[in-house]
Amino acid sequence: MSKKASLMPLKMLLFSFYGANTMIVSFLPLLLTYRGLSRQEVGWVLAIGPAVSIVAQLFWGYISDKFQTVKNVLIITLIGLLISSVFYFQAQTLMLILCFSIIYYFFQSSIAPLSDSLAQRQAEEIGISFGSIRTWGSIGFAVFSILVGEIIDWTGIQYLIIPYFIMASITLILSTRVKDVTIKKAAIQLKDLHKLFKNAPLIIFLVVLSLVSITHRMNDSYMSLFISDLGGGDNIVGLAWFIGVVSEALVIAFSGRWLKNLHPLIWITTSGLIYALRWIIYSLIANPMLIVAFQVLNGFSYGIFFVMSFQYVSRLIPEQLQTTGHLLYSTVIFGISGIIASLGGGYLFEQFGGSTLYFVMAILALLGSCLILLYHIVIRKTSKAV
Repeated sequence: MSKKASLMPLKMLLFSFYGANTMIVSFLPLLLTYRGLSRQEVGWVLAIGPAVSIVAQLFWGYISDKFQTVKNVLIITLIGLLISSVFYFQAQTLMLILCFSIIYYFFQSSIAPLSDSLAQRQAEEIGISFGSIRTWGSIGFAVFSILVGEIIDWTGIQYLIIPYFIMASITLILSTRVKDVTIKKAAIQLKDLHKLFKNAPLIIFLVVLSLVSITHRMNDSYMSLFISDLGGGDNIVGLAWFIGVVSEALVIAFSGRWLKNLHPLIWITTSGLIYALRWIIYSLIANPMLIVAFQVLNGFSYGIFFVMSFQYVSRLIPEQLQTTGHLLYSTVIFGISGIIASLGGGYLFEQFGGSTLYFVMAILALLGSCLILLYHIVIRKTSKAV
């Protein structure tokens, strides 16, 4: 079997996991409101995932680098996800939902960064672009966002557990078929982790990057509720996510061909400016179908932002700490940013409405873009990092 052919199980794993993940990102807020939670209570629940991920991702990343295996850690976390999801999706009261969400996100939050780290390493090993592998996750997300949107519009949001459990089970089966990565270096020790936290260019970059990522996470959490407030149904929510993720998938798929033309930090700055434009447009929209139309900008905002920031972070991390470093990136960009986005976004949505929320997001994205550009100018003069 050729090296490229051996990537197919990993591509299918990304497809199925992100297909399952679209049900969490796109439709979980609707399920929580169906259970009777207010917008602010939805924000509390959504903040659990990022909060737990801060500990969970560093824990699983350390275990992965310690024992030099990503595959086995993926299998363990997927088993935990399957078991905990049954209780999480069926919980009826706020306290039970909060309790089961802690267990669920302890396993769920590390699967995406672990699989992305595996994809990054295998792409480097074979000599192909990371985006050509990662785009399969975006395709899975897109396909199931529109498919599940139609299914739950017909059956009801309360049955979301059924398609989710099926896709998560397929992901677990595929995880046993993926090729693990081997690093011919000594296993890391706990004391080695301080190297990441003493890496000033890495830490500063993650801090300024988080300003933009907070706005992305706010949209993840509240776009479905915003569309609902504008009069759109579950199928419109699914269509909006489908358009956005198709755009994202196309950008990621072809990123290896044209994103090499400029420095990664220039592309990240550009994506931040597109985010700002996107959010200001959303703040002015009164028709849910216009949200669907402008979701095409997701590829040019998140698609570029994710690929270039992930690759740039990889340059700043020692090889033996790659998985832990990637999970640190995910902890800051999706964990800490997610907590701020869920709690802050829930408060703004509850008190001032969706339009004000998106206007604030536009300001944050613009500020983050300016700081990333400043970082680029300064880092070229003060560090060997490129």
